[in-house]
Amino acid sequence: MSLLEEITAEHLRTDLPELASGDTVKVSARVREGNRERIQVFEGTVMRLRGGGISRSITVRSIRSGVGVERTFKVHSPRIEKIEVVRHGVARRAQLYFLRKRVGKAASLRERRPS
Repeated sequence: MSLLEEITAEHLRTDLPELASGDTVKVSARVREGNRERIQVFEGTVMRLRGGGISRSITVRSIRSGVGVERTFKVHSPRIEKIEVVRHGVARRAQLYFLRKRVGKAASLRERRPS
């Protein structure tokens, strides 16, 4: 193991659920406003997973008052309180950019069958 891998290994989180594109997740992130800190929950569909190890990130998309909002979260960041999977969706590709063109019910994915 290289020196870089040894240093980053202690910062990797072990409490993360199994994530895949198409899953609906709730990401609880710490947000600083002035000198106060609060937890903001962002719920949406995982559009893409990117990177590996300490630099792994997910892009989550949700519709807020009729406007599509995408946020990218570093999964192993200390600013992320927790990530919970609400439902597993069926996705046949890795990046779900086609959801940007869809509105309403057409933007939802089928739920994966329990196996």
